[in-house]
Amino acid sequence: MADEDLSEVLTAVGPRLRALRRTRGTTLAQLSETTGISLSTLSRLEAGQRKPTLELLLPLAKAYGVQLDELVGAPATGDPRVHPRPFTRHGQTFVPLTRYLGGLHAYKQIMPPRPPGGRDEPLEQRVHEGYEWLYVLSGRLRLALGEHDLVLTSGEAAEFDTRTPHGFANAGDQPVEFLSLFGAQGERIHVRARPAGT
Repeated sequence: MADEDLSEVLTAVGPRLRALRRTRGTTLAQLSETTGISLSTLSRLEAGQRKPTLELLLPLAKAYGVQLDELVGAPATGDPRVHPRPFTRHGQTFVPLTRYLGGLHAYKQIMPPRPPGGRDEPLEQRVHEGYEWLYVLSGRLRLALGEHDLVLTSGEAAEFDTRTPHGFANAGDQPVEFLSLFGAQGERIHVRARPAGT
């Protein structure tokens, strides 16, 4: 790799790290606690004011569950296949379907069934920057979206601005599997699902 190419790759690391952290919903403080890297170093690294070194990048790659070459945006080696590395968060399994940190992210999510005797209690709803598109492959997905409480079944899709309070839960006694496309910058897909009866 030429020196100028290496310089471009290293310059892009900060924005990639920031985009990845925001996509994962992690704060700098949480990341600092997980990696042992100081808050100021992480902030300077994301801002491009600190040169990325292996000593810094290895714990970050481990914390995010990604390969080092993905973290730095190394050029593709010619193999077009995506080798997903599933990770678990909040009891759900996420299977990444894209390998680039910027732009639109695609995941297959698998949510375990609700516990026996579990009730449809109000869901905790979060807000963040971006836009999300969902497509249910199997099972029943409960989507709380502002004042709406919907159940999406196999073959149904929904899209929404993630600045609207939202939360998910399994609405059935079988695992629910769905595709999630998320754009941190607000990229949109043009398919909509409406609540039944509208």
